[in-house]
Amino acid sequence: MVTPALYETTIQHVRQTPLRNAFTYNSYWWLVDLDDLPSYGPLAQFRASDHVGSSSSIRANVDALLAEEGLTADRVLMLSNARSFGHVFNPISVHWCFSTSDEVVAVIAEVHNTYGGRHPYVLRVDDEMRASTEKVFYVSPFNTVEGRYEMRLPVPGDDLRIDLTYFRDDQKPFVATVRGSRLPVTTGSVVRTALRHPVSTRFVSLRIRVQGIKLYLRKLPVVPRPRQMETTS
Repeated sequence: MVTPALYETTIQHVRQTPLRNAFTYNSYWWLVDLDDLPSYGPLAQFRASDHVGSSSSIRANVDALLAEEGLTADRVLMLSNARSFGHVFNPISVHWCFSTSDEVVAVIAEVHNTYGGRHPYVLRVDDEMRASTEKVFYVSPFNTVEGRYEMRLPVPGDDLRIDLTYFRDDQKPFVATVRGSRLPVTTGSVVRTALRHPVSTRFVSLRIRVQGIKLYLRKLPVVPRPRQMETTS
């Protein structure tokens, strides 16, 4: 896998029960090697402070999470939004952790909410890059913390495909998908992509809030945020 890479993406959120609501938006994501992070000044920066952990290095924070599970990685690829024009918001960042023989030893799905909270799910995936985990982190004001996620997280190639399904009480209240096509990384492609999506992550955060207002006006019950909401920084 040659990195860094850019992916022009289409993200879809579908809420299926008790009210149906769906929206789609376009963005772009980066795939980077944590041992060789690129930097394009204000157009693209990758900071440890934008992700889970207390170290000054994203790689060191990932290694610490793996160590808690008795795991080590030789190489880590991260799929994420970059900090651009001083702002970043990542609903999810994905880390593929490889052994010296290029086998995936774990995948870390780092979930962020719009309240500043973060939580990493360290996942063991099967041969089809699927994983299941109990939900333990408050994300939406319209969903409880109970339930589980089913994810499919294949390593990106020419195409990017991420699937996340939230299950609760034998129902699927929420499904999110990410689809993308790989672009070569050159100074020109970075500039063109950033100019096409100049405030991409601000719009993501805004869209999520706008959809929340719509659901509130449709009288979807609000689940109070836990007083001791977990925030990892």
